[in-house]
Amino acid sequence: MTAETSQTLDRGLRVLKLLADTDHGLTVTELSNKLGVNRTVVYRLLATLEQHALVRRDLGGRARVGLGVLRLGRQVHPLVREAALPALRSLAEDIGATAHLTLVDGADALAVAVVEPTWTDYHVAYRAGFRHALDRGAAGRAILAARQKSLAGHPGYTLTQGELEAGACGAAAPLVGVSGVEGSVGVVMLADAVPERVGPRVLDAAREVADALR
Repeated sequence: MTAETSQTLDRGLRVLKLLADTDHGLTVTELSNKLGVNRTVVYRLLATLEQHALVRRDLGGRARVGLGVLRLGRQVHPLVREAALPALRSLAEDIGATAHLTLVDGADALAVAVVEPTWTDYHVAYRAGFRHALDRGAAGRAILAARQKSLAGHPGYTLTQGELEAGACGAAAPLVGVSGVEGSVGVVMLADAVPERVGPRVLDAAREVADALR
């Protein structure tokens, strides 16, 4: 800790990070051991975080992340969208297809930014806010593939045909190395198959977006 930082705030943020990393919550004793502070300090931290709905405690006394975190999380989407737009515009214009940034939202893939090409006679209409299951469509499948980091020989991008809309195909690559953000960058187009150059181009765009978010 330096003179310019707050020890109490630092501990509170560490509590949130610890709780975010567990599905079953943590007890006061467990938090005390992990933080290296006494139980009284932990009780005060939890009481403060509870007042802001950032933490909740169940009947058994285990602390978990509270719903207030969701309200903060909603403000992340506009920031992520703004950072991704330059790469998405370049991708859409280069490929001549609708480009999108998709993030995980629960069990769904949620499109948070969409850019349509300006020079094509026709393209797929794909709107921000569109959601679908993670196991359907290139955007979701790319995210699931990234979770399986041991996949040998995977090209780094995912191609699909007709999974979300008949006659449309897609390509997507996951965002890699961005802390706290799980998503993918992709394109969707009206074609019988994804052209060979599209997959690598989408992979490059995903890297650009990841760099912008770091």
